[in-house]
Amino acid sequence: MKQNLQLHQKQSVKLTPQLQMAIKLLQYSRMELQLEIERAVESNPFLEIVDQQNQPEKHAPELEPVTHSLAEFTESTLDTARPAAIDEDFNILEHIAQTGTLSSHLLEQLRLSSVSTRDFMIGEAIIDSLNEDGYFLCSWQDIQLACPLNPKVTDSEIETVLQVIQQLEPLGVAAQTLSECLLIQLQHLAFEPKIQQIAEMIATHHLDLLAQSGLAGVVKHLNESTELVAQAVSTLKTLDPKPGAAFNAPIVQYVEPDYWLEKVRGTWKIHALKPQSLRINSFYQSLIKQSRGNDSVYMKQHLQEASWLIKSIQARQDTLKRVLKAIIKKQQAFLEQGPKAIQALTLKDIAEQIGMHESTVSRACQNKYLRTTYGTFELRTFFSAGVGSESGNIQASGAVQAWIRELVAQEDPAKPLSDSQLVNALQRHGITVARRTVAKYRESLNIQASYLRQK
Repeated sequence: MKQNLQLHQKQSVKLTPQLQMAIKLLQYSRMELQLEIERAVESNPFLEIVDQQNQPEKHAPELEPVTHSLAEFTESTLDTARPAAIDEDFNILEHIAQTGTLSSHLLEQLRLSSVSTRDFMIGEAIIDSLNEDGYFLCSWQDIQLACPLNPKVTDSEIETVLQVIQQLEPLGVAAQTLSECLLIQLQHLAFEPKIQQIAEMIATHHLDLLAQSGLAGVVKHLNESTELVAQAVSTLKTLDPKPGAAFNAPIVQYVEPDYWLEKVRGTWKIHALKPQSLRINSFYQSLIKQSRGNDSVYMKQHLQEASWLIKSIQARQDTLKRVLKAIIKKQQAFLEQGPKAIQALTLKDIAEQIGMHESTVSRACQNKYLRTTYGTFELRTFFSAGVGSESGNIQASGAVQAWIRELVAQEDPAKPLSDSQLVNALQRHGITVARRTVAKYRESLNIQASYLRQK
């Protein structure tokens, strides 16, 4: 076999370490960036945090006007300051939901009850088999396999322990059906016997009818007075259909906006909450000239990494500022009118306006927040697909959802708006959308169908 050498010429893009760092920092949230800065300061002797209190205050130049309707935008260089509305004594740890698991909560109660060791082991197997909503959906055989005692666990033992667990808090846990879950909770309520009887009858036989036909269908089927059935249904609505769900709720996460808007005498101003400023430690920098051999290589490498980090953070702030200015320029109607006036906007629109790649804009908007007079929004919120309107303009899907949310909030609870009626209501505001589109947006907003919203 003959061997030969061939030359090939091709172009390729290689990410330098500095570019990789810049990309990583750009998509970091403010908190993640702060942790990265602290980690870098601890590991790199060339880095030090600038003490802002001992530095003279510097003001950034004003940003250029973007419209005739808004006078100008200005940016404040408050490096570590917070908005006046934020309490300096606010402790985020006090506002994080602290809950144990459902299993630990039930086991602790079962341990304090007067059950035998054998029954406790059976109860432990039952509790471990509960799903996230607190329901027991396993078979007796599954519990027998999970609890290999001698003599073998019988069905009656499982049934007995299951009934004990069903009386623990939260009430309704370890039920096998929704009907059983509601009945367990009804047994612990004290109210008029007739209403309790109707409520138990509905929970046992007519939950599907209630969901499909509402109060009127149940009244017709039971041949009871509307008032009594309405009170029974109201009682059922106070019960918890998923007693274990509260223990699986996600931890509440609070965000601190990277930027916030303030209107001062008719002028919108942008304030920035910037990360801690870094600089090169002059003492260690002076030691490089005196170092030799491996020490010199080590120190130069750390100096280079420190310089890259400082430049990457500055590049991150510059990119964020350019992206934010472009978004605000496109979403001026939102500043004055709120979420219902959000304009259709894509990453490509912003990328073309500021001369960047769409992926860069996407990273810049990830986990970055803007506080406005209408609340705090992630920058991604301002990017929304378009929906055609009657006037021929493109209406953002986010704005249509805001209209749907407002229309539902203002509807008559006794006569909730159907999807077709929502379509007609939107048309009166100049927004033309299909009924299936309204249904899709309504579901994305977690708004139930009209027959389920009726009261």
